[in-house]
Amino acid sequence: MFRFCIIMTSTNFQLQDARLTARGSGALWWEDARLLCVSDLHLGKSERLARRGGTLLPPYDTRETLARLDSELSELNPQTVICLGDSFDDSLAAEHIDETDRLQITNMMAGRRWFWVEGNHDPGDLGLGGTAVQELERGPLTFRHIAQSNAGAGEISGHFHPKIGVPTRAGHITRPCFVYDTRRLILPAYGAYTGGLSANDPALNTLFGNDACCILTGSKTSTIPLSARLSA
Repeated sequence: MFRFCIIMTSTNFQLQDARLTARGSGALWWEDARLLCVSDLHLGKSERLARRGGTLLPPYDTRETLARLDSELSELNPQTVICLGDSFDDSLAAEHIDETDRLQITNMMAGRRWFWVEGNHDPGDLGLGGTAVQELERGPLTFRHIAQSNAGAGEISGHFHPKIGVPTRAGHITRPCFVYDTRRLILPAYGAYTGGLSANDPALNTLFGNDACCILTGSKTSTIPLSARLSA
């Protein structure tokens, strides 16, 4: 089993009345509710590509992603976990998951309220335990896979896999990022083999107001205004 011991920083911010933490791993932590949220795990992506005759990737993405999530659970011990859609790369990927990985998921869910929010890649019940939902309300927050342009304040979603490019002394780097303003938050993709969409792409940034910020993931989180419009 993979084990991750990388020390990462995190960034605290507020959405509505909820005090939230953007973890360097790409996970969202709501300490007051003992709730951990991750989005777009895309488990089984390498298997799905091989099955459909696509690009062959090393078959380690599921195990790596689960190991990172297991590390978060060990550190934070949440009472509730929300997987915010596209947890599997398609519905068959959940059926074809290795038994070792299936057992790890079962062990991680034990003793916790675990919700699988339906995504566009994996609609319906995955047959892994936990609770399948289209969306979920907790206090002032609403969790769903794809942001709705007319959603009320407090929406948390995924789907877009946002990333942002920033200049550094060593050159230009691109990182997955959280994007938020006073009304909504979009999480980065948590899966090991996931790509991303520039936070400056109109499909994404038109959902946000002029006060929107990006929180870069990685070993050291940092916050930049979305209005800086740095290229990804």
